[in-house]
Amino acid sequence: MSKKMINIYLYTRYERFWHWLQAVSIILLLLSGFEVHGVYTLFGFQTAVTMHNFVGLAWLIAFAFFVFWIFTTGEWRQYIPTTKKLLSVIRYYSYGIFRGEAHPVPKRIDAKHNPLQRLTYLGLAAFLLPFQMVTGFLYWGYNSWASWGLSGLSLRVIGVLHTLGAFSILTFLVIHVYMTTTGHSLLAHIRAMISGWEEVSEDTPIEAWEQARSKRSTT
Repeated sequence: MSKKMINIYLYTRYERFWHWLQAVSIILLLLSGFEVHGVYTLFGFQTAVTMHNFVGLAWLIAFAFFVFWIFTTGEWRQYIPTTKKLLSVIRYYSYGIFRGEAHPVPKRIDAKHNPLQRLTYLGLAAFLLPFQMVTGFLYWGYNSWASWGLSGLSLRVIGVLHTLGAFSILTFLVIHVYMTTTGHSLLAHIRAMISGWEEVSEDTPIEAWEQARSKRSTT
């Protein structure tokens, strides 16, 4: 017998805006970047270069606003890593999910990410994305290296590092898309990131302040 589901308002407008803006930016950067490397022809080389430069710089600015937002709103707490129930979550995704078991760490307003997601998103936001942005910015500003005092850098090395970062982000993207299908229904997580409302099991403990916040979001 399936459990009854209830809705909680989990994702703010800004969180949803940032999620989809970043998704579109990453996809455009991957498409244009691989075309610049000659993997295929889609936009045309010059258009791909222009697109890659423009989207990359826009993404860098948007990321700065995101960092400002998480620290001024306190949402940085959502990314504090923890090993509590980490093995349970790993077991769930590798075994329990295929047996219809309940998720060991249900979503909450004050804990939107499970321990595995916290480690992954922290690594992405604190290391991989800044790494990609720095190497991309350096590659873009190659002609200014001398004036920046960076003449000792190797353009080939920067290019290789940037490409390795791109493949890492592509790997994350593929896994992330797969993980969106692991909710109680195929599109449940995607609908939540569009509307902001996440469906959770009725027996998930919801605090009174969380219920109040969900009600206020509709007014």
